Amino acid sequence: MEHATRVGNRLLAALPPADFALLAPHLRKVPLQHDAVLVRSGDRIEHLYFPCSGVIALIMELPNGQTAATAVVGNDGVVGLMTALGPVRSPLTAVVRVAGTALQISPARFHATLARSPALASAVQIATRAMMTQFLHVAACNALHSVEARLARWLLHIHDRTEGDSDVLPLTQETLSELLGVRRTTVTHVVSALRASRAIRSNRRGQLEIDRRRLEVVACECYKVMSRRIDRIVSQDAVRLLHAAPARNGCPPPAFPFAKTDS
Repeated sequence: MEHATRVGNRLLAALPPADFALLAPHLRKVPLQHDAVLVRSGDRIEHLYFPCSGVIALIMELPNGQTAATAVVGNDGVVGLMTALGPVRSPLTAVVRVAGTALQISPARFHATLARSPALASAVQIATRAMMTQFLHVAACNALHSVEARLARWLLHIHDRTEGDSDVLPLTQETLSELLGVRRTTVTHVVSALRASRAIRSNRRGQLEIDRRRLEVVACECYKVMSRRIDRIVSQDAVRLLHAAPARNGCPPPAFPFAKTDS
C-alpha cells in the first residue's frame, strides 16, 4: 500500500488505509533531537510519539537520583501508549538517544480514533505486548547477567533501531551509565573490556564504533530471545491481522499523509 511506505512507523503502516485516514489529519511530523526529553517521570503525557527513525530510551528514575533503562523504542513502537488507559502521569522518562523523526498526536485525538477503529485497537494490543515483553526480559537480564553482557545487549538493540549501515552509535559514557544503572567508573571499565575483546572498535568522545559480530558473542542470550519474540509480535502475522480488520468509516487513503510537518 502506498501509505505504508510513506508513514515510516511499522505500527501505523500496518493500518488499513481507511483506518489510517482517521488518524492522518491529526498526525504531525516532528524532529527527535538528540538528548531531547519527550516526557519526564511524573508529568502528564501530552503527546504520543510514533517514531519513524531514531531511538528513544525509556528510563526509570529513582528518588535517590539513580536511573536505569527499561526499554528502547524505534520505528516498531510508540511512546506514550499508557494514555490508552486514560489520563495518566508517566512512570518513565522518555529521552531521545539517536536523533530521528516521529509522528506526534495528542491523547484526545488518539482516543477519538481508537473508539472508531478496531484496527487501531489491535495495533495498541500489539504495541503493548511488545513493550511488556521488553520490560520483562530487561528486568530478568538486569538481575541475572553481567554488566558487559547487558551493555552488549543494549548496544545491539539500539543498533537494530538505527537506520543505515553505520556501526557508529552516538552514545556518551553518561548515557551508557543511565542505560545500565551503574556509575560512570563502571562504564569506563566495561567499555575497556569490550574494546579488549574488539566488540567495540573505538570510543571517541560521544561516539561508539561497534563490531556487531563480536558484540553478539559477548551479549547474553536475552538479546536474541527478546528480539525474536518482539519481532514475532510485530510480525507479518500481526500485519495481516490489522489489514483484515474492518474499517469503520470507509474513507479512502488521504492524499497527504500528515497535517503538518515541522522542519
